[in-house]
Amino acid sequence: MSNTTTQVETITADNVLRLFPDVKTSLASSHQVPAVDEDLEGYDEEQIRLMEEVCIVVDKDDKAIGSASKKVCMPSPPTVGRVHNGHLMKNIHEGLLHRAFSVFLFNSENKLLLQQRASEKITFPEMWTNTCCSHPLGVPGETGDTLDAAVMGARRAGQRKLDQELGIKKTQVPLEKFQFLTRIHYLAPSDGKWGEHEVDYILFIKANVDHQANANEVRDTRYVSQEELRKMFEDASLKFTPWFKLICQSMLFEWWTHLDNGLEKYLDEKEIRRM
Repeated sequence: MSNTTTQVETITADNVLRLFPDVKTSLASSHQVPAVDEDLEGYDEEQIRLMEEVCIVVDKDDKAIGSASKKVCMPSPPTVGRVHNGHLMKNIHEGLLHRAFSVFLFNSENKLLLQQRASEKITFPEMWTNTCCSHPLGVPGETGDTLDAAVMGARRAGQRKLDQELGIKKTQVPLEKFQFLTRIHYLAPSDGKWGEHEVDYILFIKANVDHQANANEVRDTRYVSQEELRKMFEDASLKFTPWFKLICQSMLFEWWTHLDNGLEKYLDEKEIRRM
């Protein structure tokens, strides 16, 4: 996995707040993206609007520090002459890290629902990935100072985004059916401009659902068996998100095999996996 790493300098609240003045220590509904923004020029209007949503900024131990817009939290590499701000790739190594979640939804046949991200997506467009992946927001109900509270926040965020991206209603994916496995800490550039640096909460849910993709978020969907997914990885024409590849190459297939028998031993892991 040469395109992923978490070798960053020590991530502490003091360092983050000193280096990133855009991080706010109070919760907020949005951080306004400027009307004129060179970094977002040419991107889809709805995706630009979503960049105003607030991510939960955390330290290396996943303790919440504050909130910052997605634009601040999704770093890009430096460009000659660009001013120092929170979304430069080099700032990752100074410690900007945020909370995320990844939902894996299986049907009654134990097939996993995949999505191909839309062309309009700012990060990792047109790549195949797990059912739904996004960020808990820095708002009441989706943040949390304890692991249990943060897991519940990730579940609520998962419900919200399954509806927003795939039209899956909350009644079909009740909070209590989401099973928390572990957290992974990873870093990955996207297209040379944007990237991700996250503590990612891994959530499984088994449910038969009705889904209708939001075309601004999702280009395609498919249910796959373990063997079908392995064959997809052998197809050089298909691209996959880095976090999905990391999860698949580490534990996914083992978890999947125990989906109906023995998954309990993998649930509620306390330690963060560093990828």
